Amino acid sequence: MSHQLPVYIQGQFSQSQTETYLPVRNPADQEIIAEVPFCTEDEVDHAVAVAKETYAQWRHVPAPKRARLMLRFQDRLKQEHDRLAEILSQETGKTVADAKGDIWRGIEVVEQACNIGSSLMGETLGNVADGIDSYSYSYPLGVCVGITPFNFPAMIPLWMFPLSIACGNTFILKPSEKVPLTPIEMAKIFHQCLIDEGLPTSVLQVVHGGADQVNQLITHPDVKAISFVGSVNAAQHIYRTGTQALKRVQAFAGAKNHMVVMPDANKTQVINNLIGASCGAAGQRCMAISVAILVGEAKTWVDDIKLAMTKLKPGPWQNESSDYGPMISEQAKQRVLGLIQQGVKENATLELDGSEIEVEGYPNGNWVGPTLFSAVDVEMSIYKEEIFGPVLLLMAADSLEQALQ
Repeated sequence: MSHQLPVYIQGQFSQSQTETYLPVRNPADQEIIAEVPFCTEDEVDHAVAVAKETYAQWRHVPAPKRARLMLRFQDRLKQEHDRLAEILSQETGKTVADAKGDIWRGIEVVEQACNIGSSLMGETLGNVADGIDSYSYSYPLGVCVGITPFNFPAMIPLWMFPLSIACGNTFILKPSEKVPLTPIEMAKIFHQCLIDEGLPTSVLQVVHGGADQVNQLITHPDVKAISFVGSVNAAQHIYRTGTQALKRVQAFAGAKNHMVVMPDANKTQVINNLIGASCGAAGQRCMAISVAILVGEAKTWVDDIKLAMTKLKPGPWQNESSDYGPMISEQAKQRVLGLIQQGVKENATLELDGSEIEVEGYPNGNWVGPTLFSAVDVEMSIYKEEIFGPVLLLMAADSLEQALQ
């Protein structure tokens, strides 16, 4: 049975006053597992006001105390690791192994935040000029905002708020409305760590919503810095809007990652790594290898790559034999299927077509099977666009120099 997720403002997990809720679906079967609120303007304003007020106190908390908070937090995350992985798998469709990796990569960042004292050390230089000494200090900025994507609901929030808070800032997290369960669970763990350390519980706020809530946050006069990971279009909008409002903005967007395969490479190792890098997490990660350029004799490996990809089986996270899970939504699935069709229209060779795949027992899942194209050129849409699905493109080159060009 689904439940309405809370917001986390002023150290309280409470029900939003909004009338707008969006269903959060298990992408393997479309079951509604929760409802996420789209916060009201007043709630977003209140979250910023609380963060600003708390910052006045938090910035003076000594760095060793903030470091001890992070020590406790990373320990609690490790204790809750398996439980969080199950929640993450349910809302993203990721396999359990993939979900655990998502969380563990985030934990490693929290471990780095435990060393914040050394990271914040300034510099001094005596006698930089006659009678002049030079000193530099590190100061927090104030209220920071993080806007995170659906594909890593643990790792990417943990990239952001632990380090920001450890530096003396306060933080407002706006997680993806598609996968809000894991971020809220992590906020609950962090909340208890703050209580256990006797620290203010309002250093972190979690608000939910979509474009309207994001626009309100990135233009709010009391927000000083913004961190974003997501699509290219959203990144460009957030960077442009945020910087025009004189915010510090870092915006990480999509990628089209290439692998150059030389003929003397270990064939088995390359193929195993290539299919995992292209189809793992259903290809829904900006680190995915979506293009492989086969050099020289490696051009004869197409059939071997196809055979290996044929053995990959998408399926539900509960099934240990599943190699990867579903696309995050029906819309995402249809976008990938459309690009596959476009590749065929543009005369790429469709070596393996995952468009019609079915997963037994899960007829309503957002499934796309492993898909392989060869004879791809740089003018094709499938080459130019980030597909963000389990689709691998093969290109050929006679030499390393040609591949790099």
